[in-house]
Amino acid sequence: MSNIRITKQFTFETGHALYGYDGKCRNVHGHSYKLSVTVIGSPIEDSNNVKFGMVIDFSDLKKIVREEIVEVFDHATVFNKNTPHVELAKELEERGHHVILVDYQPTSENMVIDFAQKIKNRLPQNIKLFSLRLQETESSYAEWYQSDNL
Repeated sequence: MSNIRITKQFTFETGHALYGYDGKCRNVHGHSYKLSVTVIGSPIEDSNNVKFGMVIDFSDLKKIVREEIVEVFDHATVFNKNTPHVELAKELEERGHHVILVDYQPTSENMVIDFAQKIKNRLPQNIKLFSLRLQETESSYAEWYQSDNL
């Protein structure tokens, strides 16, 4: 049976700041992120299965990505918890803001690595994560490919 790639796209709004960066992104700012998730597998061959002919039901993939990424990161502000930004994070949280503290500099590159692990942990065993593309601006994005990470 052939392997087929299935892609689902998501959007979410997230703020962040890059501590120690030498450009404008050291300031708190936000992006309208676009995340493309591509998985690979063989279509179900059992004609008695309600998902016959599908690699994975798009709604099942949507549920995983929404729960692991979109609902967590949408309208949140992300800071590296190992920087002085933790003080700003505490202040924002006290004022009712949704803040996420991570163990990494919250660049698109590091976020896409984090997202890949979260998604891979939730996929059915017969489905593999093929790639992610996290678009930060109209002209800038980071990509993660399983083949680059063997």
